[in-house]
Amino acid sequence: MRKAIIYLAIFIITISAIYLFFMRQEDHAVIKYFPLDEDLTFTKYMTDLDILSEVDIDEYDVQWKASSDIDKAIYLRQDVSLLYVDGRLKGILSKWKENGQTIEQKTRIHGEDSSHFQAITFHHGELHYPDDEIKSIQAMSYDELYVIDSPHTALESFDQPLNQSQEEWKDTLDHATNQQLSFHWRQLINHFDIPAETYTIIPLTELYEFEKKPIPGLNIEETQQVIGQLWEGLYKNYILGITGTQSNQHPINTFIPLVLFDNNGKHLIVLYQDEKEEKQQLLQYYPSFDNR
Repeated sequence: MRKAIIYLAIFIITISAIYLFFMRQEDHAVIKYFPLDEDLTFTKYMTDLDILSEVDIDEYDVQWKASSDIDKAIYLRQDVSLLYVDGRLKGILSKWKENGQTIEQKTRIHGEDSSHFQAITFHHGELHYPDDEIKSIQAMSYDELYVIDSPHTALESFDQPLNQSQEEWKDTLDHATNQQLSFHWRQLINHFDIPAETYTIIPLTELYEFEKKPIPGLNIEETQQVIGQLWEGLYKNYILGITGTQSNQHPINTFIPLVLFDNNGKHLIVLYQDEKEEKQQLLQYYPSFDNR
């Protein structure tokens, strides 16, 4: 009887330890904005898309990489990268480290026919100082790749067209994708009855442009805070919802979300289709900045 009680106690302790371990992992695998650290920045960060090889007729592989590095290990490092192909979500890379310094992620994506690949990455770090002071660092990177797989020419790829033929292919692919996206985005805007003329509207894949320029109505410091909090909301509401329903490494095939910045500098809205293909609206009010 005594042995049975001891074995039961050991079993309970083991199960509790395993539960706490995974709960701790889940707690830490979250992007959280804190005031930005003025003394530490990324030494390098990048997103890269490259054609690897032709697999078969009308089939090929693209290598997708995302990485970032800082000068020292910090409390928590995390990068999340989103890949869209012809306007639809193709994959998500997400990696985090405790006491981390460098994040490197890469994978192969199988492609068919001519396509436009776009990848955007949010690089993030969390630093803990004495007296419970917490700060963060952040950056965004982006890359795109047009792959032309025509039966009349050799397989080729480019990020910016270098000749008339590539320019024509780019226009053709962009036109087809933009038609689909515009229809989808209009449905979202109409569904939520949003007055589009009062917003600056961009696809999520262009969010990296606000790495160096301010959001309408904000200065660059305010923009950095809003962007950090935006990615916190995206990760919690959009990315985790999709990765939670992933199976066999095939994410839900949704369109690029739409980001709407209020022209009066008060709030932003993200419109997207979730893992159940239901229309969603993420509303984020800007903080009350001290200098206003």
